[in-house]
Amino acid sequence: MKIERRKKLLPWWVSALICIVLVVGVFTLFAVPMGLSNMFSTLMNTAFRILVDTCFYIMAIAVLMGALSAIFTEFGVVRLLNKILSPLMKPVYDLPGAAALGVVTTYLSDNPAILSLADDRGFRAFFKRYQLPALTNIGTSFGMGLIVTTFMLGQEGAAGTNLMPAVLTGNFAAILGSVVSTRIMLLFTKRIFGKEAPSVPHEERAEASQVHESEHTLGMRIMNSLLEGGKAGVQLGLGIIPGVVIICTLVMMLTNSMPDGGYTGAAYEGIGLLPIAAEKINFILKPLFGFASAGGVSVPITALGSAGAAMGLVPNLLTTGLANAHDVAVFTAMCMCWSGYLSTHVSMMDSLGFKYLTGKAILSHTIGGVFAGIAANWLYRLVALIFAL
Repeated sequence: MKIERRKKLLPWWVSALICIVLVVGVFTLFAVPMGLSNMFSTLMNTAFRILVDTCFYIMAIAVLMGALSAIFTEFGVVRLLNKILSPLMKPVYDLPGAAALGVVTTYLSDNPAILSLADDRGFRAFFKRYQLPALTNIGTSFGMGLIVTTFMLGQEGAAGTNLMPAVLTGNFAAILGSVVSTRIMLLFTKRIFGKEAPSVPHEERAEASQVHESEHTLGMRIMNSLLEGGKAGVQLGLGIIPGVVIICTLVMMLTNSMPDGGYTGAAYEGIGLLPIAAEKINFILKPLFGFASAGGVSVPITALGSAGAAMGLVPNLLTTGLANAHDVAVFTAMCMCWSGYLSTHVSMMDSLGFKYLTGKAILSHTIGGVFAGIAANWLYRLVALIFAL
């Protein structure tokens, strides 16, 4: 007879004391350098700016991508992509060809765009259950790809050289990082779900894989799809707000530093703890990423919380000579592959229904982003050697 072992739980008062100590410790970490008043002011202002500037932006993306995914499902585009791209996506990512649609939408917009697709039953029908959580990894790997690429290309004036080879190298390295991140995540999910469990019931799978034929006119089918998909996008956008606001606010306050005039309680001020920690291990980061200066570490560190904020650091680094074309290749790869995943992974995994796998998704993506940076470092060295850049 098998005896069940129950975990011993701490007494409630011990848990309460531990909670109080941790909360006081976190507030003290920020309040000592910033001041208590400035800390609370920055906390509230940063959360508000993230809600307005980021969350509503993500919701708008979710609405548009939800409408687009509903159109693609209604008229069989997802099914066609699955047929055409399966020979490529299956051996590379171990995902169905329909996942390529998620790659395209996130590259053109942002990480959560793939959630609008995953929320569509017709899209989910092409996946096994173990493959669904990995959509977070592959989607994040390409999030803001077009924005990062065009921004980096626009820095040629500050760099004083042609950045096209560096940016293309960074894009290719980000793709390699996406493969590593997705494959590691799938190793975890295969052990949990097996390889055969469907993502939707078999009867719904058969129905969803068919192109819908109805009595409605073409115009009505288009309008219904757009409105239903957009409505799903609104619900999705609301669902991810708590995770984005809470996690991103904390990461931004840990990453950003005191402004030149001192703390004022404005949004996006912080204690700069993460860059300081990175400086301490620069002797490890230098051979991995080959940054021209220790200041270059601040870009991928900031990209953990926000790719947009990370890009904002690049012009000054290039202008002051603290970064060069080689660094741009690494910046492109890591900003694109990570694209603020610490801020979005929690909410994305929650929206997919796999919140309990968030830790594994973050671990997988951390490794994938580091691999992308290392690959960009050595690939650009090879490109520079071949083409004498």
